[in-house]
Amino acid sequence: MSLRIVFFGTPAFAVPTLTEIIGQGHEVAAVYTQPPRAAGRGLSTRRSPVHETAEMFAIPVETPRTLKDEAIQAGIADIGADVGVVVAYGLILPPAVLTAPTHGCLNLHASLLPRWRGAAPIARAIMAGDTETGVMVMQMDEGLDTGPVAMAERVAIGADTTAGELTETLARLGGDLMVRALAALSRGGLDLVQQSADGVTYARKIDKAETRIDWSKPAAEVHGHIRGLSPEPGAWFEGTFGKKPERIRVLRAERASGDGLPGTILGDNLTIACGSGAIRLTELQRAGKQPVSSEAFLRGVRQMPETLA
Repeated sequence: MSLRIVFFGTPAFAVPTLTEIIGQGHEVAAVYTQPPRAAGRGLSTRRSPVHETAEMFAIPVETPRTLKDEAIQAGIADIGADVGVVVAYGLILPPAVLTAPTHGCLNLHASLLPRWRGAAPIARAIMAGDTETGVMVMQMDEGLDTGPVAMAERVAIGADTTAGELTETLARLGGDLMVRALAALSRGGLDLVQQSADGVTYARKIDKAETRIDWSKPAAEVHGHIRGLSPEPGAWFEGTFGKKPERIRVLRAERASGDGLPGTILGDNLTIACGSGAIRLTELQRAGKQPVSSEAFLRGVRQMPETLA
């Protein structure tokens, strides 16, 4: 049986879930997404990936800056949805919105709850050195990712997996998981299990102040830091490879052998000493330039510094 759905989502991560729901024949009566934002060098206004996808399917789109307005809440209630589906929307859903659909709201969250509740679960899992994560469908309540869980899929985190790669994997799995949950809901058989009170961690939003690479940390932590922030917002360091110091983003790296003072360049292949051990930088990006391999980067270097900051 098809369901009447109101969908809340914003980034590319949410698009596979939206398209899977549409593909399964459910009626998406309305999509709520964050307003268009200035982006790119020219700061042109850009609609969210979910916004663009919804318009491709001629689904009505709403872009409120908040859901606290009573008129907006009344509009959501008037949709008469069977269920709300929430995927990385980015705004808090007030109680009036959570309870507006007949069966409340289901959220797709990219972690194995209760580990990594909050805004940046994929980045935090990689940065913490986790070897496994997943996606979960949960019934939303007023807490921060505290609702009971309906379904889950587990995924191994590879030794060199980046946040971008893991996001794509979890987005695909999440779309499939959500439509399975909706199918169970339509049959009246969606079982919910309360989250454990043990093992709760919080994935706070990534702050720009923590994106700079700290070479004094062990190589494993530096490697995780780079992977967890790739491709956005990107981990970075400063080095003088020409006339003046410049900020370089690191998009990929690998563990390497070698020792030295933290930040020291070991040899000619961009192997960098850390607090213990070393890593080799394999993909880098200069400001305003396209990402390149370490080999291509080195071909454009005028002078090689001894250390990186």
